[in-house]
Amino acid sequence: MLNLSELRRAADIIDRLFAGHRLERSVQAGDDRVVLTLYGPQPEDPKARKRLLLLTCHGQGGRVSQVDALPKAPQNPPAFVSWLRAHLASARLRGARVVGDDRALALAFEAREGRFELLLSLLGKRSNLYILDEGGQVILALRPPARTRPEIVPGAVFAPPASGLPSPGVDRFAEAPDGEFLSAIEANYSADEDQREVEGAGREIRKVLKREAKNAERRLAKIESELAEADQAGELQRHGELLKASLSEIRPGASEIRVRDFETDEEVTIALDPRLGPRENLEATFKRYQKFVRRLTKAGGKEEEARAWLEKIRGFVAQLEAAEGTDEEPAVLEALAADEALARLLGRRRAARSEAGSAPAEQAQVPARFRGLPRKLHPRRYLSRDELEIWVGRSDEGNDYLTTRLARGKDLFFHLDGAPGSHVVLRTEGRDEPPPESVLDACELAVHFSKQKNAGHADVHVVPIKQVSKPRGAKKGLVYVTGGRSIRLRREEARLRRLLDARLEP
Repeated sequence: MLNLSELRRAADIIDRLFAGHRLERSVQAGDDRVVLTLYGPQPEDPKARKRLLLLTCHGQGGRVSQVDALPKAPQNPPAFVSWLRAHLASARLRGARVVGDDRALALAFEAREGRFELLLSLLGKRSNLYILDEGGQVILALRPPARTRPEIVPGAVFAPPASGLPSPGVDRFAEAPDGEFLSAIEANYSADEDQREVEGAGREIRKVLKREAKNAERRLAKIESELAEADQAGELQRHGELLKASLSEIRPGASEIRVRDFETDEEVTIALDPRLGPRENLEATFKRYQKFVRRLTKAGGKEEEARAWLEKIRGFVAQLEAAEGTDEEPAVLEALAADEALARLLGRRRAARSEAGSAPAEQAQVPARFRGLPRKLHPRRYLSRDELEIWVGRSDEGNDYLTTRLARGKDLFFHLDGAPGSHVVLRTEGRDEPPPESVLDACELAVHFSKQKNAGHADVHVVPIKQVSKPRGAKKGLVYVTGGRSIRLRREEARLRRLLDARLEP
């Protein structure tokens, strides 16, 4: 993270060399960084050129720097850069300053809609990047405010923390001339980040493979155990055939019967249920036999698949062990992460970790209709990309209450075709046509909170809440819908992570 001396010098350089540049494009590269494409001349180079300015609020590597290449833009731009593109397109950079002698860098832009500031606040793990209006009020934050400074939410006036001013520190890049200062910062931090990225990716992949290897071994052992019961299935069939020929010899209340097997000429003892009659015992024996046959048929079809999956996981582990600590490790990690099956495992882990450990995106006020309502009936609440609320039922009883009592007006109801799951409602705030991205966000949550949560694609039915009804006497969680439309959703891990991070509490 840049210290105060370095941030002051960066502000001075940007103010002198970049003022007047036009904001041409912005790309969000991850959850904590944005790259701005600025176009304009510099004093020593009157020809207008593109320059890429990186702003990152990473806990360890928070900085402003100049990069050589624009990162790949995600298919669906996150909310932060979507706002920049909508409101700061072709805006002019008017200057840069350090706010209040703290580690806060403000870049002032003038757009058609007025003046705005991008403010990079460097506070270690609480670092964040904000968009401020002309009055200093927060419009949007790159990271969820609850993870950084809960009091700095949209609508609040930005103010430095009251913890006291930091010491200036020593400029570690003092030998770099002004024209190369921002690039020198990036060269220093990017090398450390590359190494941390390799180490972090390695740890994550190893954890996933270790857990999946254990799961695969248990799965294969279970299938093999079921296949080992083949002898028992054959014995049950033999007992059934012998009982069929000896029904008249079974005494009421008997717990066993001894019969002669004329094929082997041996006496066979068959256990009976004394509570059942002769024919009921025969039917129970054949029923157990058929159950074994179904189980064996199912297990036999899965054994080869389970064994192949276990071998694949072991192959991944062997590749990692062979490359660990060598120059080949980054390439091996990249290749493994690109494998479709392993990428799916990694995506599930990240989504689960994000859901389990995510702090609330904002300390939002509880809706009035929730007050006095038992906590178990409160739905989970998430913010869509367009800041519309999405409500998700917690239980069958909660699903009923959400759909029949809480949702209303022009809200939309989402559920999976042919699969059980939580009821999901998009609060449209009275709109006839809610934004498409919010609709896709609600679809993503409908799949995540269903029995198809690991599916790559899913069909989600969308219908206005007024077309959802609860039949009298129907079991909890069951509703009828009429009309609507079906959306074929292609799952996006980045969308799911963003939504889980945008959970509202309480």
